[in-house]
Amino acid sequence: MGAEESKYNISPMTSDDKVFELTQRPTPSDREVIWDKTKTLLCKTDSKGIIMYANEAFIDVCGYDDFELITKSSNITRHPDMPRVIFKIMWEIISEGKDFITLVKNMAKTGRYYWVINEINTATDKNGEYTYTSRQNSLSEESKALKKVNTLYKKLLHIEQASGVVASENYLIGFLEERNETFVEYISGILESNNSDENEAVENNAEAAITSKVAEKTVSENSDTETSDIVKIKKKGFFTGFFANEEK
Repeated sequence: MGAEESKYNISPMTSDDKVFELTQRPTPSDREVIWDKTKTLLCKTDSKGIIMYANEAFIDVCGYDDFELITKSSNITRHPDMPRVIFKIMWEIISEGKDFITLVKNMAKTGRYYWVINEINTATDKNGEYTYTSRQNSLSEESKALKKVNTLYKKLLHIEQASGVVASENYLIGFLEERNETFVEYISGILESNNSDENEAVENNAEAAITSKVAEKTVSENSDTETSDIVKIKKKGFFTGFFANEEK
């Protein structure tokens, strides 16, 4: 059972994990990593979560060099604000060869944080062993999806700290049963809703911009018309006065 708990990133940890936690784990900072959020962070691990490959974007954002990442556990970027039950669920799902998605708060080597949408795709190697490819994309901290998930994560973490991982998992099970959803369905649903809200906001902004331009054009045209009328009146007044003087 100990090996299984370690696999799920729940204590007891491996000796290497303990050494990292005690000597190398950075101190969390409340500052966000500044990074190019148009890029996708990609990381590939073996069936035990040991990193085999990370792309340049992943390396740049997390702050670790490639030689510090390769052969290390993927939990090297785990932020202490993340409830462990989320990783337990993740491993239960991907160990069955299924794909997984969630929102994750990661921690860089500097201690700074960065939120991502983490999609994990499962494949098999030539030996029939599972390998996992994590594709991580940015998410605005102002998004409704992140606010909802962060609220849930904070509650799960508080329960975990007070009563343990099992209590945290029991709460999450009840939370999902109430909504008649799996964890992946819950995350996928709020992300879809979030995208719909963002698309609607973009459309509203575009419509507002068009309306504003039309209004500006109308005001400009009215102003030009008024100016033209004033000029005509002035010209009329000038010529009337001019011819009046001629008659005198």
